[in-house]
Amino acid sequence: MKPFPRIVATLCVQALTFLALVSSTRAADAPAKPLRALLVLGGCCHDYAKQKDILKEGLEKRAHVQVDIVYSPDKSTKARFDIYDKPDWAKTYDVVIHDECSADVKEMPYVQNILAAHQGGIAAVNLHCAMHCYRTGTDDWFKFIGIQSSSHGPQKPIAIHFTDKEHQITRGLSDWTTIDEELYNNVKLFDTAHPVARGKQIVKQRDGTEKEVESVVAWTNDYGKTRVFNTTIGHNNITVGDDRYLDLVTRGLIWACNKTDKAYLKSVAPSK
Repeated sequence: MKPFPRIVATLCVQALTFLALVSSTRAADAPAKPLRALLVLGGCCHDYAKQKDILKEGLEKRAHVQVDIVYSPDKSTKARFDIYDKPDWAKTYDVVIHDECSADVKEMPYVQNILAAHQGGIAAVNLHCAMHCYRTGTDDWFKFIGIQSSSHGPQKPIAIHFTDKEHQITRGLSDWTTIDEELYNNVKLFDTAHPVARGKQIVKQRDGTEKEVESVVAWTNDYGKTRVFNTTIGHNNITVGDDRYLDLVTRGLIWACNKTDKAYLKSVAPSK
């Protein structure tokens, strides 16, 4: 082969290799398909009828995710969801968002069937009253969440401070103070949990003095090989619809699915 054709051939090979690398990099960054999320809502004490739509719209606006909703209008602490009675109930989903409030549902087979999906690898996001669900008298549900909580204080503003600012979930997010919200207590922090945000609230005591109360309000949990993101914030509709809250939950969802922000996070202008 003459020198010139050999140089041309070499350059062609290099060009094809470069194009292949660029193509593979773009393929890795671009989601092949949206994540599939199941949002479960219902039970006591919250406006789930409106929050289901706020969450679905907010998450789909911010991430490449398709959110399916299972909603129960039952407003009691015994709200149940038929889907949880089915075997392999979550097998078609990448992540389940638990936003139910069912403290008095205590049947172990029912609860164990919920947990079995997550033990099998389905990622989870737990919001607000999900922390107070399924009080069976065991640690089963709390080990899944990563923190045991038993109660909350009055509705007062909560000053949220991100304690791990380098985590994928919190990187680039700014501290903020909520409207009146419920600060959940922390009875027990399991070894598998990693706090990423704490909240402080000023509460008036019976004697008229004020006391500062502080708790973990957002954290991750390693449930075996399954990633779980949790936040106790999110009682009122204004908070659930707040850009800062939706950004946090969206980041938590992407992290729980073990995906990158670059591939799944959309660029969204803040609401006016």
